[in-house]
Amino acid sequence: MRILHLLSQRPEATGSGIYVRAMIAAAAARGHENFLLAGIPGDTRPEVPELPAHHCRFVRFAGGDLPFDVVGMSDAMPYDSCRFIDLTDDQIRAYSAAFEAGLQAAVDAFRPDLIHSHHLWLLTALARNRFPEHPMVTGCHGTDLRQFRHCPHLRPAVAAACRRLDAVLALSEIQGTEIAELYGIAPHRIHVVGAGYDPVRFYPAPKPQPGPVRIVYAGKLSRTKGVAWLLRALKQIEELPWRLELVGGGKGPERAELLDLVEDLGHRVTVAGLIDQAALAQRMRRAHIFVLPSFFEGLPLVLLEALACGCRLVGTDLPGVRELFAAFADPALRLVPLPPLAGVDTPTEHGGQDFQNRLADALAEQIRAAEGRPDLDLSPFQPLLARYTWDGVFQRVEAVYAGSMPMRTV
Repeated sequence: MRILHLLSQRPEATGSGIYVRAMIAAAAARGHENFLLAGIPGDTRPEVPELPAHHCRFVRFAGGDLPFDVVGMSDAMPYDSCRFIDLTDDQIRAYSAAFEAGLQAAVDAFRPDLIHSHHLWLLTALARNRFPEHPMVTGCHGTDLRQFRHCPHLRPAVAAACRRLDAVLALSEIQGTEIAELYGIAPHRIHVVGAGYDPVRFYPAPKPQPGPVRIVYAGKLSRTKGVAWLLRALKQIEELPWRLELVGGGKGPERAELLDLVEDLGHRVTVAGLIDQAALAQRMRRAHIFVLPSFFEGLPLVLLEALACGCRLVGTDLPGVRELFAAFADPALRLVPLPPLAGVDTPTEHGGQDFQNRLADALAEQIRAAEGRPDLDLSPFQPLLARYTWDGVFQRVEAVYAGSMPMRTV
């Protein structure tokens, strides 16, 4: 099969970029030919080692095809970006025209059998409308649902196009139900395939002795990821021997606020910035605990990656995370209840303080557990980890591809 993959932002940064490249690699391993259309800053040269250069085409922002920064699927991206909610009508028209031109050029050059787009949002709608005769499958990553809620002026056109997709790939059963309700997509077109990790890169190794206990966070340095509450929670447990490493990028006032909190904690916190997957895996193998205190996620791949590296987990009790670990009542996993939210991903003032206290309790418990037993017994989690390798995920995706070809209805 000849598969055209679509992503409206950078393919080498954020979870959706990792997902797209993993799909391309897994598809190639099973004999499919791939082509990628993605959005990038005009002054970058993204590395997509899974594809030859002539099988990549880019829409360039910030001085290239478009005069403004990449429009992020998250409102806080780890690189220069702008928000869909802030785009003017003229900018929306320019965005649409640039991606329509890129789509036409990619289809003309590659002549795909199937289009696999990512995010139930504008680029997917543009592709569905321009190429109604092509079988088309779209992966939901969660941030698209957030944009759908936050941008009511764009909903009608997006929903109408997405209802004509051949299939939608959901990360969890809960997300699948949400997609059906928000977009009006028929449930039989929604398939739960999950997301995956690379077991060749993410695997356990003997942990260092916990003096101190090593904690890693990986993700955007933003408030929606709960990083401010994490830093304040750790300040409450200064008597225990811990060190935190923050991995990820951020921009603007939110990052400045977080760096002020980091400075307040002194040498116990290190900011590693943006690093590649190999370097992240090395840090996870040395860490005793991985923490992800986010207020909004689909199915965070990073939790699977950290678990595969033998980390104890502290996370928020998000629906997709709860579904993923539903079969495990293991002390290695602590899920902290979400606080009351003012909007999709902002805690109320009182709720934020309660969340911070619960997060501090969960972290303290895992720090003490790691002191007593640095190495984690992964045997209870092996069936879960086996199911969510990228090869396992792609086999489910490939079955959806096959089902989409003969079931065309427009």
